[in-house]
Amino acid sequence: MKRTAELILYRNPAKGKILKEMAWIMEHDRDEKHLEEIRDRFYKCTHALIDLAGTYGFEGNLWHAYLAYLLVNYENVFSMACEMRRIGEGSLMDLARHDFEIFRGLFSYDFHALEERLAGAIFEELLNYRRAGDAGRVYSRRIRDRICELSRQLASAEDTETFTRRMIEFYGEFGVGKYGLHKAFRIEHKKSGAKIVPISRTADVHLEDLVGYENAKRKLIENTEAFVQGRHANNCLLFGDAGTGKSSSIKGILNRYYSQGLRVIELYKHQFKDLNDVIAQIKNRNYRFIIYMDDLSFEEFETDYKYLKAVIEGGLEKKPENVLIYATSNRRHLIRERFSDNEERDQDIHTNDTVQEKLSLVMRFGVTIYFGAPDKKQFQNIVRSLAKRCGVDMPEEELFLEANKWELSHGGLSGRTAVQFIDYLLGQKK
Repeated sequence: MKRTAELILYRNPAKGKILKEMAWIMEHDRDEKHLEEIRDRFYKCTHALIDLAGTYGFEGNLWHAYLAYLLVNYENVFSMACEMRRIGEGSLMDLARHDFEIFRGLFSYDFHALEERLAGAIFEELLNYRRAGDAGRVYSRRIRDRICELSRQLASAEDTETFTRRMIEFYGEFGVGKYGLHKAFRIEHKKSGAKIVPISRTADVHLEDLVGYENAKRKLIENTEAFVQGRHANNCLLFGDAGTGKSSSIKGILNRYYSQGLRVIELYKHQFKDLNDVIAQIKNRNYRFIIYMDDLSFEEFETDYKYLKAVIEGGLEKKPENVLIYATSNRRHLIRERFSDNEERDQDIHTNDTVQEKLSLVMRFGVTIYFGAPDKKQFQNIVRSLAKRCGVDMPEEELFLEANKWELSHGGLSGRTAVQFIDYLLGQKK
């Protein structure tokens, strides 16, 4: 199909090799002298499409699913304008219609004539593929199903205008590319700079799963809701005892506010040098990004916290309005202090300066939320709630007795210990 060479906005898409090969097949499908080459290329494309289906969880017509996959992942001036909901009539819309008319031709290609010519070729599995499992390794079930649904909508579009409208609606609802289709990300350092990589599977944790800590959750929710709604919000530090649900709370707000445009990028202490690069990549996107630093703390000899201070607040460049930093830590002041510090301060002419230097990082977080270890009664309440939720059938007196034995030998009273205890009980079921 020669017209693929006429694509403008959607020219040379990532993973576009299959498109190029299939376009060649469509162009030469009636050419007898290329019959064996057509057969060879078709089998290679079929292999690649099935491999793609295994990775992304696609089903049904894999050719259509692949074309939809190309469209929803292609970041160009049109798709990003649709994501920002800033698209209207004009030259850009006309160029999009031009490209979508070509894609309509690719969607409507009739494989039956090719099937007759390539006797023995497996078309049924290509056009009516059935998944062996529930999902692929990359997309969530929700996104996978939406792309498959979009592929069916585009295939049934009666004209280019309908095709265009359906793409605009998808970009407006889900966005485009990795930020539109994923919840969470991590950082990989490359020679060219920081690369933001999607996390394919995120924990299915909800704030309601965190028993207790109502005041802490309320403060976190209020700050996050202000952020996703475009109001003023603060960087946030969750601190307190180990195993009390700080990290689970971050996962919970991600799952609650993802549909409202919230995305989370996980960053580790050794990656602070990439922070400016990361912010530069996300500052102009139509999402709200939380840069998440788990278990953040510094030894006294570590000085990276000074760099972090400048990035969070203090550098000449203003931090973008769509970026906040959330951190969890077991330490209230983040930077380790020793009793010997008091002796050094006695000898320090500017004692107050020394103290302020160590506290200044915490001061960059406008909201600090404390998560304390539960007492015995609160611990038992957590155990009771988790047992009920997980279907553990055990008399309450016996449940508490076993829970008390467990926590004595497994780290003490904490929400994490309660979860581990319930997991232990579930593992005993036969």
